[in-house]
Amino acid sequence: MNERKPLRSFLGPRYWPMWAGLGLVRVTLALPHRWGLALGCLLGRCAHRISPARRAVVRRNLELCFPELDTGARDTLARQHFEALGMSVFEMALGRWATDRKIKQLMEIEGVEHLDAAIAENKGVILLSAHFTTLEASGRLLAMNSPPFDAVYRKNRSAFITELQRTGRERSAASTIEKRDIKSMVKSLRKGRPVWYAPDQSYNRKGAEIIEFFGVPSMHTTATSTLARLGKAIVLPYFPRRLPNGNYVFTIQRRLDNFPGDDPVEDTRRYIRRLERHIRTCPEQYFWIHRKFKNLPPSYPDYYADLDALK
Repeated sequence: MNERKPLRSFLGPRYWPMWAGLGLVRVTLALPHRWGLALGCLLGRCAHRISPARRAVVRRNLELCFPELDTGARDTLARQHFEALGMSVFEMALGRWATDRKIKQLMEIEGVEHLDAAIAENKGVILLSAHFTTLEASGRLLAMNSPPFDAVYRKNRSAFITELQRTGRERSAASTIEKRDIKSMVKSLRKGRPVWYAPDQSYNRKGAEIIEFFGVPSMHTTATSTLARLGKAIVLPYFPRRLPNGNYVFTIQRRLDNFPGDDPVEDTRRYIRRLERHIRTCPEQYFWIHRKFKNLPPSYPDYYADLDALK
């Protein structure tokens, strides 16, 4: 079990700027939601302007994944992504502090019947998601429409950020599980508890394979197949999306039939195809700031070696 540190452990002066920022974000919940998003959009535009290294990573990812777009269109999409990142700060506040009434006013969930059918089979359920900027907001509405579930998190280099993420997700989830703790995930699934899992970011260790993402080689974990097999679980893709009017729709898709199959790589390709289709509905909201195509073997290109021209 991962050692926990209560948030009160992080009250020293080095954390005061972060606490002040969190306080300001919480205050914005008293504003109309569209105002909060507008402030987030402004924050994202500022980050786009002052973060050339991050901006270059986003542009390279978009260049690789959307070669059909011209440079101007990709630059616009990159700016929109930073705006979405800024809005995600306020969406995190929604997930952590908003009232149930506000959540219900702003959010809609589709496909609950797929979750209900899976639960009725007395099996565990993997809610297979991905890293979108709206991810943190989606747990609250899920909790209102699901039995108690566990949420998987990624440990941050900062213990403070890790605990903020964990406690934020525990506003919705019954408990949180570190992404390398397969044993705990399997245990939850075998108890019939849903597990919210997002395995789309780059991996570089045992259980990772080179699988194309938007036609580009990328390192992907194949652990979802292992989880489904060991946990005897049904797999339901679950993706978030912010709508143009500022509201949200979270979609639980039909189960992945015959999953896991005989080939974990092909299982992972099936997930990636679902993910790619959803990304195309809201491309600015996927987490392009992550170096998706890192950790490849030396025989593959280093896609992030020549970013200066994109800054």
